Amino acid sequence: MTAKNRPCPICKKSRSPDHSPFCSQRCRDRDLAKWFGDGYAVPGDPASPDDIAKSDWDRQD
Repeated sequence: MTAKNRPCPICKKSRSPDHSPFCSQRCRDRDLAKWFGDGYAVPGDPASPDDIAKSDWDRQD
């Protein structure tokens, strides 16, 4: 199955060239909302709050 033949990953309808890989703006927005709402996750060890604070502090230099 080629990428062109794959369905929308959200609702499984046919993809739209204007919104690829989704079928509509609505499905694009639903996907983005899943990223913002922790619906998706990147595998890895959880970061401790101290590591995050140190990382942010290092970027300010």
